[in-house]
Amino acid sequence: MKKRVILLTIALTSALSSSHLLAAEKLRVYAASSMTNAVNLLVEEFEKAHSVDVIPVYASTSSLVRQIERGAPADIFISANEKWMTHLVDRQLVSSDNVTNLCENELVLISPKETPISLDLSNGDQWAKLLTNERLAVGNTMSVPAGIYAKEALETLGVWDDVKTRLAPSNNVRMALALVERSEAKLGIVYKTDALLSKEVNLVSTFPSELHTPIRYPVAKLNDRVVAEQFYTFLNSEKAKDTLNSFGFEVR
Repeated sequence: MKKRVILLTIALTSALSSSHLLAAEKLRVYAASSMTNAVNLLVEEFEKAHSVDVIPVYASTSSLVRQIERGAPADIFISANEKWMTHLVDRQLVSSDNVTNLCENELVLISPKETPISLDLSNGDQWAKLLTNERLAVGNTMSVPAGIYAKEALETLGVWDDVKTRLAPSNNVRMALALVERSEAKLGIVYKTDALLSKEVNLVSTFPSELHTPIRYPVAKLNDRVVAEQFYTFLNSEKAKDTLNSFGFEVR
């Protein structure tokens, strides 16, 4: 009898260990910070149907690219612009066959909730007056996609010289949003999806899409793991598209 109990205990321990090993399979999804809320929900939906632990990593696209270049164990990468994805393809860290366009976004001007503002986007004098002793929160205009798009739009409007000395640059677009939410910046340029999520900002104006490079989010599968292929396929499903649309992204 004692021998049977020992054998049963060993069998149960083995079964539990096997179950733990199966449940412990991990999938690392590196995504631009502007995708945080949408990807969190996508991960939740995916985990319901798969025995996998999805670990999302959020940061500015440029920061994620640098991590991937240094060998970070990413399985999926969602970029906030095409330029950085092309950079990884050129470096042969991503195959162009494993890249597809996930969704698109818009660029908007915001202000703190208690500070409603009216502004003609093409009027440099209005920009200069509003930003006297104030700051314009943006992503870093050299590396953060939202900042790059913002600079393009302001240059096309002909007001870049009126605002360039009043910038409050951030390492990612969510940090720029936070500066406006806390009234530490009078104006901010962020993605529409970020502005829609916040109850602490006003949407002042939307930048016409022809003012800047199209804001597209390409997604890449970085290896041949089965679970990576499953998540990559899931992102292109109707369910995933509905989720992205619900957060204000445009899925074509």
